[in-house]
Amino acid sequence: PTDEPFAPAVISSGTLAGADDFHFAEGSALLIETEPGVYLLRLEDVSVRNGPDLFVYLSPDPSGIVDGAINLGDLKATDGSFNYGVPPGTDISQFAGVVIWCRAFAVLFATAPF
Repeated sequence: PTDEPFAPAVISSGTLAGADDFHFAEGSALLIETEPGVYLLRLEDVSVRNGPDLFVYLSPDPSGIVDGAINLGDLKATDGSFNYGVPPGTDISQFAGVVIWCRAFAVLFATAPF
């Protein structure tokens, strides 16, 4: 028997929504396994209200930042599609969604539950 080659696959996905009427957001969040045990977060067709210090997190609680959330980096743009690498060795089963958070003012901008 031959082993089937690995094919990248979407492991989890969610729809990005703003935290309130002022902090709007839309788009998709896709958690993709690109190689066995290697993951990336893809934000697609995103539009988010601009803020001064926005960062993207994987969070165990899809409604906000809690202990165990992982900062994947600053929001690369307020509009478009972009990728974020997930740190090697991360147990993705511990995460329930994506959060866009303003660190400077500790304000939730957007969430995408998986």
